[in-house]
Amino acid sequence: MSNFILAAASYEKQKYYLEPMFQKLPEGIQEEIRIICVTTAQKLTCTFLMGFRENGEIYFETVKREDDFDFDEIGAELEVKEIFRTQKQLLASLSAWFTIYFTDEGEKLKDQLLE
Repeated sequence: MSNFILAAASYEKQKYYLEPMFQKLPEGIQEEIRIICVTTAQKLTCTFLMGFRENGEIYFETVKREDDFDFDEIGAELEVKEIFRTQKQLLASLSAWFTIYFTDEGEKLKDQLLE
């Protein structure tokens, strides 16, 4: 199963990245994604990734520095759960959008709607 990175932010390098294939998203949505990634990377002092699994499910990943022995794994998990809770509507919409435009299932759905 493949994963597709949507966006990433690095606390250490103070950089943000949005995958070019997802730049067709409306600017307001892109801004919400940027805020989620950057603020979470800053809170957790890590690199924070947001992406899609092959089936359209959204995932988050935290990547700590190798020498960061103080990284709070439990706190990171709780932060991710909080994002899922507070951003439920945005994440559901993104998941549906990805499924429609980037999966075989979405292609079938588009064909059915056009009939």
